[in-house]
Amino acid sequence: MYLIIGLGNPEEDYSKTRHNMGFNSVNKLAEEYKIEINKKKFKGLYGIGEIEGEKVTILKPQTYMNLSGESIREIIDFYKIDTKDIVVVYDDIDIEPGIIKIRKKGGPGTHNGMKSVIQHLNTQEFARIRVGIGTPENKQDLINYVLGAIPKEEAEKLDKGTTLAKEALIELIKNGVDKAMNKFN
Repeated sequence: MYLIIGLGNPEEDYSKTRHNMGFNSVNKLAEEYKIEINKKKFKGLYGIGEIEGEKVTILKPQTYMNLSGESIREIIDFYKIDTKDIVVVYDDIDIEPGIIKIRKKGGPGTHNGMKSVIQHLNTQEFARIRVGIGTPENKQDLINYVLGAIPKEEAEKLDKGTTLAKEALIELIKNGVDKAMNKFN
């Protein structure tokens, strides 16, 4: 069973921010495969379904971003999921809007959600899809940038990125992380 995790913030106020690209990506995946993400447990919302013949659990932690690892740890322990079957989708300021990058492993960079995930999993050995959101002109304004309103002219590029992330998730589930990396990186 694959565990697909989208990182984001749970409150409606944050739903249309750059920091919710992980939630937006897994929502698109769930919609395409008619998986309802409506079960409440593990400090998150999750749904179970099938994608391309594989059983999949989609999780949206309902902790705040910097505590995402707590939710993931609980669901992994409950279902006994191996980290090789985990994919985390999240926003990345070091990638331009509309672009995604897939990696098999790696550090968290400046992303507090990923710092929490790595800390709670006690490993960096899991796949991730980074959805580009671009860098703010003023790096001191990072919090307002990732949690602020998205200008209309940028929204289309970000939507393209979450659609690519959804397609990359499907490819990864069907053919593995290496083929997904070759196709989308």
